[in-house]
Amino acid sequence: MNIAIVGATGNVGRKTLEVFDKKNFKFDNLYLVASEKSAGKKISFRDKEYVIENLETYDFSKADITFFAAGGTIAEKFAEKAAKHTIVIDNSSFFRMDPDVPLIVPQVNASEIKNMKKNIIANPNCSTAQLVIALKPLHDLFKIKRVVVSTYQSVSGGGKIPMDELIDQTKQYLDGKKIESKNFTKQIAFNVIPHIDVFADDGYTKEELKMTNETKKILDQNIELSATCVRVPVLVSHSEAVNLELEKEFTIDQIKECLEKMEGCKVIDERKDGGYSTPLEATGKDETFISRIREDKTKKNCLNMWIVSDNLLRGAALNAVEIAETLIKNNFYGK
Repeated sequence: MNIAIVGATGNVGRKTLEVFDKKNFKFDNLYLVASEKSAGKKISFRDKEYVIENLETYDFSKADITFFAAGGTIAEKFAEKAAKHTIVIDNSSFFRMDPDVPLIVPQVNASEIKNMKKNIIANPNCSTAQLVIALKPLHDLFKIKRVVVSTYQSVSGGGKIPMDELIDQTKQYLDGKKIESKNFTKQIAFNVIPHIDVFADDGYTKEELKMTNETKKILDQNIELSATCVRVPVLVSHSEAVNLELEKEFTIDQIKECLEKMEGCKVIDERKDGGYSTPLEATGKDETFISRIREDKTKKNCLNMWIVSDNLLRGAALNAVEIAETLIKNNFYGK
């Protein structure tokens, strides 16, 4: 089996290689592909040096599965061309709402892969991925009617350049220097920004609409969801404060039990100082951590919880590799 990564030099591309190593993901040949600017550079992986190939001239027929980790513009231009020769797993938003492209979190809706029509599978938004993996077991048992979620999203959701800017702004602030924001609408260091992606006419941002539409596509079209997405001065890992309204009655013990049984979830919920997960603890971990589970006493059959996950893993590279593992396990690509 041959594998390719488009966008191999970026955050998600490099993280995909890390996941390969962590999972001992096996392949015969690996092709690392990036822009003309990066072509010719070398990346070391598993004691071998790989030369970056130029995306403009790369032959997509060389790989059975190709990971796209280079953003929507690149996916729009190259993914369907690639899909004539290889199965594409795309990390961008470009194909997510295409009815002919399955939007997959393997622990939640792996069976939808069989509906692949364009040889393309979409990876969900990073905030959606960690949300639905926690919602799935609750929906199966108690039927979710409505979700209200506020996200606290790390700057790595925007790539490496925003991460570098957060570090630079922090240094400038501590040195008493003037801060000029280049990749954020306002200063991000020691601040929070209630705005991710562009605004729609109704006042929601594209990021918030992604969460609504993707959750419906992955889990259930009948679930109502309202999101407020906020960028916070954290390098890696997204957090979410979630309020759920369920159709059926529940106990907190039942909620914890079904979350603990869900593959990919880990409950850390002790009612004491430090008895919860934060972005720092989630960074570099595969699990989606769930804490602060409690009944919402203002309305019947409602509860609150706190969800934290590494957005570069669950929300990107890890999920993409798990999609590939599902393809291989079910022999979709042909061994």
